[in-house]
Amino acid sequence: MAVLKLRYDLRMDGDDPSARADLYEAALDQIEWADRTGFDSVMFHEHHGAADGYLPSPIVLAAAAAARTSRIGIIVGALLVPLHDPLRLAEDLAVVDVLSRGRLVVTPGVGYAPDEFTMFGRAKSRRGKALDEGLAVLKHAWSGEPFEYEGRQVRVTPRPHQRPRPPLVVGGGSRPAARRAARAGDGFAPHLPEAWADYREELAVLGLPDPGPMPRSGPRFLHVATDPERAWHELAPFLLHEMNSYAQFAAGAQEYTGYVSTEDLDALQASPHYRVVTPQECVALAEELGPGGALCFRPLAGGMPPQLGWSSLRLFEAEVLPHLTVQRDPAVRVRDAANEHRTPREEVPQ
Repeated sequence: MAVLKLRYDLRMDGDDPSARADLYEAALDQIEWADRTGFDSVMFHEHHGAADGYLPSPIVLAAAAAARTSRIGIIVGALLVPLHDPLRLAEDLAVVDVLSRGRLVVTPGVGYAPDEFTMFGRAKSRRGKALDEGLAVLKHAWSGEPFEYEGRQVRVTPRPHQRPRPPLVVGGGSRPAARRAARAGDGFAPHLPEAWADYREELAVLGLPDPGPMPRSGPRFLHVATDPERAWHELAPFLLHEMNSYAQFAAGAQEYTGYVSTEDLDALQASPHYRVVTPQECVALAEELGPGGALCFRPLAGGMPPQLGWSSLRLFEAEVLPHLTVQRDPAVRVRDAANEHRTPREEVPQ
């Protein structure tokens, strides 16, 4: 049973306003298509001050997607909570959940790029504590009841559509992130799979249910083509730009994200994060991943022309999708699409 995902960061070389508007419009058109086709989720990422215009306002785009769709899960993540005012964040996310009639999932993260913390006048050294405080504020705010915040009484309205609130599926790849997810989250979405063991260990310490092995996921970028070799050459400028941009982010932060700088197509093809496959190979990949395995499409990665992304999506629809069993249950769609096992429970004391 395949889990189908879309992801967007809407980066693009150059500063042509018409081209950027076309890119955003294409994203919404593709999301609307995915909603009709049976995809389980769409995720919007966040970064700030990037030269290529990396999406800085995922909540705004999530609201636009909510207005164009009726069933697909909408994930905002990693949402860099330490860079935001938590009260305003609670309001904006609640509105998206209302617009989508309860399809929102939030994946909070601490952030890692030093320039972003400088841009917003925040101390990177305090990011873990800021995220903990932000999570607590979101939970209080979404109750709809007045609560004390920084010495004053506040109240956030309207409440989210979901009750008691949208799930908070904590992101990250470190042991502190795993512990935070166990103690304060509704699930864990690590970008480094090694952290899943830490998450299970912390749940056991807390006496909470074991979610079992981490759900299997395919590459971070998947493209379907009848001629993969030709497609690699068409995609290379955009994927190399993306890979190098992420590597620069990580180098500046002294963090490991799995991306390395390269200008070599062979190195790109050797990366486990990028796969270009035939329709038959895509079916085989879904079977290899097994039940709950995720196929992730990023059809505008690196600012690629929309028609290049559409060629993959249309081919997937015509020659792969008929061979897959797609998870469609609305009661579990968002949860499973976010690769998390939400366990309804009382809040764990901090």
